[in-house]
Amino acid sequence: MIVITAPTGGIGRQVLDRVLDALDARDGGAALRVIARDPGRLTARARERAEVFQGSHADPEVLAAACEGAGQVFWLVPPAPGADSVEGHFRDFTLPLCDVIARQGVPRVVAVSSLGRGVAKDAGPISASLAMDDRIAATGVHYRALCPPFLMENLLGQAAALRDTGEFRMAYAADRVLRTCATADIAATAARLLLDDSWTGRADVPLVGPDDLTPEGMAGVLSDVLGRPVRVRETTPEAYKASALRFGASESGAQGLADMASAMDAQGFYGAAEPSTPDTAPTSFRRWCEEVLRPATLA
Repeated sequence: MIVITAPTGGIGRQVLDRVLDALDARDGGAALRVIARDPGRLTARARERAEVFQGSHADPEVLAAACEGAGQVFWLVPPAPGADSVEGHFRDFTLPLCDVIARQGVPRVVAVSSLGRGVAKDAGPISASLAMDDRIAATGVHYRALCPPFLMENLLGQAAALRDTGEFRMAYAADRVLRTCATADIAATAARLLLDDSWTGRADVPLVGPDDLTPEGMAGVLSDVLGRPVRVRETTPEAYKASALRFGASESGAQGLADMASAMDAQGFYGAAEPSTPDTAPTSFRRWCEEVLRPATLA
């Protein structure tokens, strides 16, 4: 039995599709459950193939019911910029999972985390996700933390600006290498682990794409792919916070994003020191721009 959380989000949806593809190719196999706040957002195939539990995976009763007899759980704490506390948001999701592991003996968990273990300090959601790993692993469950750097999909929120102004903003030095990862690669690795019941122990799984581009280098790729000049404009963590507040983030959520941006820039844990991991993150930034970002700018 495989349980998938956040199955309608950007990563969880792709994990669900890949697991369904694999199960269909096997002509059955492991049973599948999903936990979804709004089951109507699931595809028809997912609603037909998976057992659906409606609600939040932060709800102890919903989570316990969905995980009864489960062998593998895909775990993702959804972003909540409006939360009263970044750390509290992660804790409120993670404690029910730890309780389910202890009570029901779930053997394996695959979770989305971040690069930066042992390096990232006071980094908002990144620090909270790394603390989540430690809390889950302390239960003794077999655990794999998927650890990407900067997600390419973060740029999708600026697709309109790229189309209209030829500009994107980053609270990061324009001339410093920023390693990246496509969410499709996270999903592929998660699905592979969920379909494999042989791995044991705790490990981080780095997902670092093949590029060593700076934001200025990313702008050059974007210029080629979009067929127009593109430039990057450096912004500050303070401006990033102000923008998040304008878009409805709480004070804590906005400060967490600013702290994350400050830590990324100052501590360099998404930078050039990280080697690429082609087995887990083969997608190049150029390929992602061609296949994902360019269509988004045309929408």
